[in-house]
Amino acid sequence: MPENQLQAIIFDFDGLILDTETSLYASWQYIFQQHGHAFPLERWAANVGGYQYDVFDPMQYLESLTGRPVDREAVNTARRAWYLDRVHQQDVMPGVREAMETAHARGLRLAVASSSSRNWVESHLERVGLADHFEVLCCGDDVDAVKPDPALYFLALERLSLAPDRLFVLEDSPKGIAAARAASLYCVAVSNPVTRMSPLDGCSRRIESLAAMPFSRLIDETEKAIAGAI
Repeated sequence: MPENQLQAIIFDFDGLILDTETSLYASWQYIFQQHGHAFPLERWAANVGGYQYDVFDPMQYLESLTGRPVDREAVNTARRAWYLDRVHQQDVMPGVREAMETAHARGLRLAVASSSSRNWVESHLERVGLADHFEVLCCGDDVDAVKPDPALYFLALERLSLAPDRLFVLEDSPKGIAAARAASLYCVAVSNPVTRMSPLDGCSRRIESLAAMPFSRLIDETEKAIAGAI
């Protein structure tokens, strides 16, 4: 790949731009505390990056601890209200605005690939004033299967009209990393308070925060790494 041929960056959304992952985990902590039990982070970790509860069902776990059925609809209504109240007060994660400004100054195009719904992603990007920064949005409603399936990343590549070696991905979760790898994309894992204890296996590189280093340096080092892999 010739020098300066990096053309775009694809951002995950939940846990990367907005720290919804920590608030989601905290909402389940709140519910478990209301029932007199703790909710260890290691129990939740398998679901980070997706909301199908296909690996671990917190309601089922709560029932196993209490020894009785719970009113799942009532519990989830209370949990979701608690969660949404906090998420709608959040600003973007540290380093996000600076990263986008740096990327734009370097002439890089920006995209989002998120398993969440378009309404969720767009409404929050509008709320924090970042909606105009992204040329392409690929959301869960756009594909038949979300992460760890690579469909969202294949769609982003198609909409950007770019080859995999012309961009890199920023992800925070094992499911997102797996999706990026399956699409043959260079993936920088950016941990958040929920994923910080996770190994985040399979990423091309890991950093602790977008604020941990100058984003221009990350771009330069990533471009060299991608060029060296070709």
